[in-house]
Amino acid sequence: MDKIVKTDAEWRKQLDAEQFEVTRKEGTERAGSGKYAYNHADGLYRCICCNTVLFDSKTKFESGTGWPSFYQPLAKENVVEQTDRSFGEVRTKVSCARCDAHLGHVFDDGPKPTGLRYCMNSASLNFAPRGKTAAS
Repeated sequence: MDKIVKTDAEWRKQLDAEQFEVTRKEGTERAGSGKYAYNHADGLYRCICCNTVLFDSKTKFESGTGWPSFYQPLAKENVVEQTDRSFGEVRTKVSCARCDAHLGHVFDDGPKPTGLRYCMNSASLNFAPRGKTAAS
């Protein structure tokens, strides 16, 4: 998978203000405000920046947090996990492996089979209903 690198100016042309703040500046949308928090349609969630497939709706669950949550990524190699020590706590941030877009965080309080909760920002995702393709 080829790495995608763009300047902030290039990303700003491609993304709206919230998408840019979340994906390029590691922001977080307000709980319950994201368009995919309560989406139950069947399909795939792709990176809003580079269209890499990240999550399958079959692994999405209601976490009660107000953010779309998944118990595993579609392919482990499509995401990168790193320690995040911001805000006086230790968390694991999740980014897109292809373009380094900030997606959200992963926690160890999810359901079986993994016990993980990938808590993602809707602003970092683009949903494509199963059988259809999503444009970049």
